[in-house]
Amino acid sequence: MSAPYLAVFIIAGIIVIWNIVTFAMYGIDKRKAQKKKWRISESTLILCAFLMGAAGALGGMSVFRHKTNHLKFKLLVPLALAMNIAVAFFLLHHFEILNLFS
Repeated sequence: MSAPYLAVFIIAGIIVIWNIVTFAMYGIDKRKAQKKKWRISESTLILCAFLMGAAGALGGMSVFRHKTNHLKFKLLVPLALAMNIAVAFFLLHHFEILNLFS
């Protein structure tokens, strides 16, 4: 496997792992809320979504039914997903990564 292909797979793997971590953070926060313990701040949860973890954040909100009634999360997490997709497409186009696979 050549270096450009390897770099794409490594970056994609990092993003997948980050989304799993973000998903888990929503589950951990939900559990802590139920037990009335220390919580992960809302700003941290939203920041994780904007740092390429929006898919995990949306998944966590849905699976754990967490923060789904908060307007801030209803608006910002989908916005983060749109921005994550836009950044991914920009990088794929700018660095001509899609041409590697044709």
